[in-house]
Amino acid sequence: MFSKLAKAARAGFALALGAALLGTGAGTAQAQPGPPVVGGGSGIVIDNMFECTLTTIGHDGAGRLVGLTAGHCGEAGAPVSAEVDRGYGEIGRFAYTNTELDYAVIEFTPGRVTPVNRVGNVTITGLGGPAQFPTIVCKEGRTTGNTCGVTWGDVFATNMETWTQMCVVEGDSGAPVVVGSTLVGMVNAYLAVACFGPEVGTNMSAIIDDMNARGGPGSGYHPI
Repeated sequence: MFSKLAKAARAGFALALGAALLGTGAGTAQAQPGPPVVGGGSGIVIDNMFECTLTTIGHDGAGRLVGLTAGHCGEAGAPVSAEVDRGYGEIGRFAYTNTELDYAVIEFTPGRVTPVNRVGNVTITGLGGPAQFPTIVCKEGRTTGNTCGVTWGDVFATNMETWTQMCVVEGDSGAPVVVGSTLVGMVNAYLAVACFGPEVGTNMSAIIDDMNARGGPGSGYHPI
C-alpha cells in the first residue's frame, strides 16, 4: 500500500518501488496524571488499534481545538486516544478525511488534552510553504523520533507533495515536517525501503488551502 497523494505517484511507483503507508508501528508509553500532553510529533491511537503521529495541534477559525494527521490513519468519526496514556480514553475524533491529499482533521474534546507546540526535538511556531532542494528538513515521529534529510522537492510539480531523504517507518504517518520551527508538511509514505527510500509527504500549504476552501473543522487553522 502507499499514500494517495498524487495519481502520478500511484501509477509510477506502486509496483516498481513497493511504497509503504506508515500507519502503524510498535511502541510503548507511560501514563501521566491529568489530560495527556499532545502536540506535533505525539503518538496517537485510532480506533484503539492503529498508531500514527499527530502533525500539529491548534485552533481553527471557529476556536475549535483541532489537529492534523495522515488521512489513511482513519475515517470520519474514528475515536482518537493519546499513546502516552491509552488508559485515559478518548481525547477526540476524526472530523474529516481527504483521501486525495491524504490528510485528516481531528477535533479534540475540550479539556481532554493539554496542547503543546514542542514534542521531542521539534517545535512548531508557524506554517510555511513547501521546502525546496537542497533544504534540510526534519520530522518528529512516534516510531523513529527525530530524523532529518535533504529535500528533493515536488517530483511531479503538483504543488501537493514533497519528497525528502528522511528516515521514516510504519507509525510515523502524519509526523510534522519542519524547517526550523516552521511546519511545511506531513509524513505520508516511504518508497522502496524504509529509512532508505524517499519519504513522500503532503505540503502544508495544500492542506491549509483545502481546509479553508472546504470550511468546517480545521478552516482558518493556526498552531498554538
